[in-house]
Amino acid sequence: MTSHKHITIVTDSSLLDHDTGGGDHPEVPARLTSIKEYLSASSVFSKIQYVTPDPATRGQITSFHTESWLFRFEESVLSGKTYIDHPDNQIGYESFELAMLSAGTGISAIDLLEQGETECVFCLTRPPGHHAEANMPLGFCFFNNCVIAARYWQSLGSQRVCIFDFDAHHGNGIQSAFEHETDTLYISIHEHPSFSYPGTGWAEEHGQGAGTGTILNLPVNPGTGDEQVIALLDGPVLELLESFKPEAFIIAAGFDGHGEDDMSGLAYSTNLYRNIGSRIKQWEKQFCPGHVVSLLEGGYALTALAPSVEAYLDGLS
Repeated sequence: MTSHKHITIVTDSSLLDHDTGGGDHPEVPARLTSIKEYLSASSVFSKIQYVTPDPATRGQITSFHTESWLFRFEESVLSGKTYIDHPDNQIGYESFELAMLSAGTGISAIDLLEQGETECVFCLTRPPGHHAEANMPLGFCFFNNCVIAARYWQSLGSQRVCIFDFDAHHGNGIQSAFEHETDTLYISIHEHPSFSYPGTGWAEEHGQGAGTGTILNLPVNPGTGDEQVIALLDGPVLELLESFKPEAFIIAAGFDGHGEDDMSGLAYSTNLYRNIGSRIKQWEKQFCPGHVVSLLEGGYALTALAPSVEAYLDGLS
């Protein structure tokens, strides 16, 4: 087994080729390069090993997404369209294959954990995924990387999966996948939907039918800082985890709640992400040692994104 001090980062340089058109689009390749450059000069660099992922298979993608969406996505790319449905969802000629590769990062991370090759995994990937629904792209997202990873882990036997999402925006696609199910738990701390895209994730939404109680939305108001988030982690989040007893965690790791990031009105500090990472490490030890995979979601202010990721990895490790 790899030494416990190691942080495995699953990524591939080809993910930089997903073309979002440049200009003012916030989801740019520099998000990944800025993180890698910052980590190379950071105190955690000696702990890091990089691993390249395999693309998700079509069958793994369709564990959540519809075949009709895959065909529409692929046809849009081949026909030379520059976006699908909305200018937010920019595409280039490589975007279908790269979205398959992005979805494969979580699957490759799970394989590394299951094979005992590492104990701490972070998927440095794009395009992100948590807004993507079964049959449509939303908010820069085409395939829901977290949902696909959770389905894969369940296929290997870890049925009780918790998806914890600390991105500034609600993961509507993740909630849509799991809100009727008893064996998956979705917890999201996000800016209140009255103020933030995509306008979902109200506190009153707890799941439906047999899945009632398996959704925990914790919307926070603009201006929210570190203390309120830590209180949520140590209060209602931990309380629900103790009841649910997860066998694995998928973390939707978004960093756009940082006070420097204008994609939200939240006021998180860099150090909050270290505290989030350390809380997740405590949960892992308590519930499911060696069963945590984190996937990059949002985070668009490059000067804040890279230090925040470094702080999160420091907390996790």
